[in-house]
Amino acid sequence: MKLTDTFIRRVNGNDKVQKHSDGGGLFLYVTPTGKKSWRMAYRFAGKQKLLTIGPYPTVGLREARDKREEAKKQLLANIDPSNAKREAKAQIAEAARNSFEAVAREWFDRYSASWSPAYKKYMMGRLEKNLFPYIGKRPIGSITAKELLEVLRRVEARSLITTRLCLQACGRIFRYAVITARAEHDIAAALRGAFAPPSRGHHATITDLAAVAELLRKIDSYDGNFFVSRALRIAPLVFVRAGELVKAEWEEFDFKAAEWRIPAAKMKMKQMHIVPLSRQSLAILEELRAVSGDERYVFPAARSDGSAAHLQTTTPLRALRRLGYAKGALTFHGFRSMASTLLNELGYNKDWIERQLAHSELNSVRAAYNYAEYLPERRKMMQSWSDYLTELKEKR
Repeated sequence: MKLTDTFIRRVNGNDKVQKHSDGGGLFLYVTPTGKKSWRMAYRFAGKQKLLTIGPYPTVGLREARDKREEAKKQLLANIDPSNAKREAKAQIAEAARNSFEAVAREWFDRYSASWSPAYKKYMMGRLEKNLFPYIGKRPIGSITAKELLEVLRRVEARSLITTRLCLQACGRIFRYAVITARAEHDIAAALRGAFAPPSRGHHATITDLAAVAELLRKIDSYDGNFFVSRALRIAPLVFVRAGELVKAEWEEFDFKAAEWRIPAAKMKMKQMHIVPLSRQSLAILEELRAVSGDERYVFPAARSDGSAAHLQTTTPLRALRRLGYAKGALTFHGFRSMASTLLNELGYNKDWIERQLAHSELNSVRAAYNYAEYLPERRKMMQSWSDYLTELKEKR
């Protein structure tokens, strides 16, 4: 007699194994404690065998019967259902190991050791937000350029810059998949040129000389936190990125040589950078050294557990907002744009300016050795730049 749903629900454990047949080899297996599962007895190649279909009630009566019919078809095709099930499970496990997310995390673990904690967090955040939800579970070798393009179009609707960063990351991940034999091609390479380049000058800045003078005077009048005020004062003189400034450590400064050597690990392009220090910059640093010279960071911040910490990257920007500079008027990065624009207008050599801005070097071999390039010229330029700003502030 075939089983019914009512009978199956009412079967309880009775301290011994029970087997209730539904016909065609399918039966309900009940343990002494009452746990139920579906199994199928069959013969293959002259041997008695057993196929475990799945637990009840996860697998209901109707589904168990469907699985039995599938197994019968496999037997007719001279396929062992148990072997077929094991192979299917192995394929699923293999696909999971070779999914885009699995390969991406493996690539991340292998190559992120030298990255800063902030950059690690940023990179993984971009992957988890923009890529994993859509192609994370897909076998990386089966993802097509068209499929990746559709995912990146979602990102493009929000941010073109993030789109390009995601495409770059995908290129690195797919190339890693190729060299580890999980994919045959870097499909991200096919999408180069698919997105418009980001517009330059998107960082709000000030280049009008009267407005620059007003900005410098406002910075001098800032009466908030001492370390924030000095970060604002030195920012236009050295025009480094916000993260490079607030993470500055005293051991990086050579007062006799009037140099700040920023380690490669802290730089965006992962190359050491030398900042020649003008007299004005050194004066600000001397003020700071009198207060924080015994600490690790030049711009320290209080932490509840007493451990060393520096100002947050966004703290100087928030101070600019309190001075009245809205998002569309000025960003912290705007100090770099301001220096670039005005130094070019003053006639300084473009190569000196680009090197002082620590912009990327296309030749990677040359980039590893060019941190001191044009250093004598840059020393003079940086002093002249500080003198120029001082004159603007005092006479405009």
